[in-house]
Amino acid sequence: MAQAEVARLEGRITPNVCAFLQRQITFGEMPTGTAPQPGESGFEHPRVKAYLDIFDTDATLWEAGSRARRGRAEIGPAIINSLGLVKDLRYRGTNVVADGSTVVFGQWNEATVKGHKIAFPQIARNVLGDDGKSLQARRYYDRHVLLRDTLPDAPVGLFEGIADSGPAPAEAPAPPRPRTAGLPQRLAAWNSEDIGALLARTGTMRLSGPGLDAPLKTAAARKAYLQRFFDTADVQFKAGQVAVGTTTTYVEWHGTVTRPRGEPVPFGIMERFGPGGEWELYFDTLPLLADQKTIDELFAELAGS
Repeated sequence: MAQAEVARLEGRITPNVCAFLQRQITFGEMPTGTAPQPGESGFEHPRVKAYLDIFDTDATLWEAGSRARRGRAEIGPAIINSLGLVKDLRYRGTNVVADGSTVVFGQWNEATVKGHKIAFPQIARNVLGDDGKSLQARRYYDRHVLLRDTLPDAPVGLFEGIADSGPAPAEAPAPPRPRTAGLPQRLAAWNSEDIGALLARTGTMRLSGPGLDAPLKTAAARKAYLQRFFDTADVQFKAGQVAVGTTTTYVEWHGTVTRPRGEPVPFGIMERFGPGGEWELYFDTLPLLADQKTIDELFAELAGS
């Protein structure tokens, strides 16, 4: 059943992977109904219970802009708060890769925020136990999409104005996906802000990422995108999980990011290399646009309006 509800599913689908997928899909499809209330009563809400069923009792969950939460007592309030903000959140599986105990679940989210319909991609990276419960989970998505059309004082998008210009390059066969043997060099390129090395290893792949209306096909636009990123972000990454499927490879980098005159905050990027020459980046732009106090104030405004 789980395989039929995901657009592309790759890897070895063991019983624990299948159990995880079923729980993940169940939560994504389930209507919220009345939003859960803060406090212990919220834990009895059917959709909150379905969400907590995804995780092991001692699991950790890292989401954009926060420290890792551990266990039911910390993960529960987080989903209660999220469903209060986007009560009608739904998602469907897009490209899922299972590689050993690692499952990378690509998904397409849809929700309504202050009367505005929004839709955005997300990557849910999980390390599973034998029972299919997530032991360690990380979520990669851009929270700026929740604010940009709903709050008049939302910060301007980090990549505003970046797009292809001039003639598009001639169509060419999709370059091969990066090999896992080359990942230490790729990690070094991210940490040293070596744009040339990052682009050289992706060839003519089309770049998609937060803040873009369409994939970037030209070398100049791809370079401009990464330059804008590094002008704002000083990243210090370590290698995370890698999931290699039949046609798709996911590569995770996780660590910290520091804005100019800012403090290091937890941060990560998930790269996806797809079968049609896609190179996709998933990360949160808000830590690159504002300090935590400002971000908290923006979400308080969103929740209170």
